[in-house]
Amino acid sequence: MKGRNVEVPDHFRIHVEEKLSRLERFDPSIYLFDVELFHERNRRQRKSCQRLEITVRGKGPVARSEACADSFYAALESAVEKLESRLRRSKDRRRVHYGEKTPLSVAEATATLVDEAAPVPVNGTATHEHRSEETESGEYAGPGHIVRTKVHPANPMSVDDALYQMELVGHDFFLFHDRETDRPSVVYRRHAFDYGLIRLA
Repeated sequence: MKGRNVEVPDHFRIHVEEKLSRLERFDPSIYLFDVELFHERNRRQRKSCQRLEITVRGKGPVARSEACADSFYAALESAVEKLESRLRRSKDRRRVHYGEKTPLSVAEATATLVDEAAPVPVNGTATHEHRSEETESGEYAGPGHIVRTKVHPANPMSVDDALYQMELVGHDFFLFHDRETDRPSVVYRRHAFDYGLIRLA
């Protein structure tokens, strides 16, 4: 657990440990909870000045959630609730389904989609690991600057796996190395429960 622009008190660390220990029932392979606290110094942002991010690492894909509130306790409640929902869906996905209950795979459901030249959203990150790099001074440099750079290994995966990992991290899109075409591709969330797929020619 670490804080940016804020020191993390011991009583809050204990509270976080108690909350996160309940999530281990969804995946016994979890070995690390990475918790980051951010304090926004701008007084105009009082209602959402405390931001908390939780990244869960285990044998499977990385799961992540974040929340903003006027206190770290409220942000923690919201982030844990989102994370619990994602881990529960992941656990349900691992169960074996038989007969008529076998769900339609995401790859089959998205096979009829037409590749559209939709713009890639800019309000999220494309990959499943999160290591922020801000300016040298640690302050916001203003609009028009690159404030984060992320480099991740690209293991080839199917469209189904990419959608699964996108859902786990809670983003609107996911950049991945498509095993079928051997090219970079992007899956993204469309209206309602539909998905889109962008492939480079």
